[in-house]
Amino acid sequence: MFKSLILSAFILMTAGQGGCRETHALKPGQKEKLLQLRNEVSDNLTGNILPWWTSMMVDNENGGFYGRIDGNEKVYPQAEKGGILNARILWTYSAAYRVLGDTSCLRIASRAYDYIIAHFIDRENGGAYMSVNYDGSPGNTRKQVYTNAFFIYALAEYGRATGNKDAVDEAMKIFHTLERHAADSEENGYFEVFSKEWERIRERLIGEESDLTEKTMNTSLHVMEAYANLYRVSGDREVGERLENMVRIFLDKIIDKNTSHLIPFLDRRWNSTARIDSYGHDIESSWLLYEAAGLLKNSELTEKVTRAAIAIADSAAEGLREDGSMLTELNHATGHVSPRRSWWEQAESVVGYLNAFEITGDDKYLERSLKSWEYIKAHFIDRTNGGWYSYVAESGAPAGDKAGFWICPYHSGRMCMEVMERVGE
Repeated sequence: MFKSLILSAFILMTAGQGGCRETHALKPGQKEKLLQLRNEVSDNLTGNILPWWTSMMVDNENGGFYGRIDGNEKVYPQAEKGGILNARILWTYSAAYRVLGDTSCLRIASRAYDYIIAHFIDRENGGAYMSVNYDGSPGNTRKQVYTNAFFIYALAEYGRATGNKDAVDEAMKIFHTLERHAADSEENGYFEVFSKEWERIRERLIGEESDLTEKTMNTSLHVMEAYANLYRVSGDREVGERLENMVRIFLDKIIDKNTSHLIPFLDRRWNSTARIDSYGHDIESSWLLYEAAGLLKNSELTEKVTRAAIAIADSAAEGLREDGSMLTELNHATGHVSPRRSWWEQAESVVGYLNAFEITGDDKYLERSLKSWEYIKAHFIDRTNGGWYSYVAESGAPAGDKAGFWICPYHSGRMCMEVMERVGE
């Protein structure tokens, strides 16, 4: 994450471990808008998101965190405990402790870390399980690369926030396991799903529509994200090389050369196996790709990624509606547009367009970011019970669980912290 908008000097600047990028003078009124955004998301993080997850999710009977809470605040004590959910809780509270310095966040982060180490890590075969049962016993013991990437991401963040070297070592172990078992040595990239013993399985777990699909944009994105965070805290040469490889895979294989949308599903040789534009992943990848390239400090690569990031953000804008919301996806084969809005797409739109504003200084990107936040405030924040709704129907009515296998504080919390770090006091 880059501490980027140096408002006291009226300069827009991307800095931090990725190095400086562009500088732009802020126009009249922009400083005030940015400070208001920062204050509002900060209040939502500290007064809503974190308190809801802290008060609702801790499982004091069986350890760790509950696996599900529905839209009516009902807790399901015997629901499976997903690896993605637990990893994202660890990342969120670790990052919150780093940003806020609040020891209550450290307590939750340490609880998540201890539970993951005790129950999710497979000491015999390497890597981490997809889920455990409510009592902490192994549940779905398959090894999904997507899930393991989030454990790397989260363990690295816990090490970053606390200085815990063991956490970084655990992340490195999973990194080496993925490189040993999941990397495609012939065509590059990573296969998706494996058995407990790391024998490859052909299963559709994240929306694949064709048996020809062997690689996905979604898994690739989060492998890149995980490797970026691990490289940030470890400085390991091999991690840096594999991170650069992932960035170049996006530039060469996953970004559609004609449309600048991401290609969501691909065969082993990187041919598209689906005709879908996923607007949320587009805007999310635009800033994660830019962040990853910045960490590598390669001017040639950064230049390419900068152009790509803006092109992707522009293409993602096809999913923006007048009310500030971001649609989920368009299926070109059927013409179907998913009408519901998801919490994560809205959160990523705030960050993605703020990032585009940082790069270009173009006010249209700032306005898109601000409008996305206005939509979130109007539709996603549960002002009665706290937390965020996970989905909003086209009518504006909230729907879906508030916590679950995929539903977590990572997108919403990360959005708040990205804004807080980018917009200086």
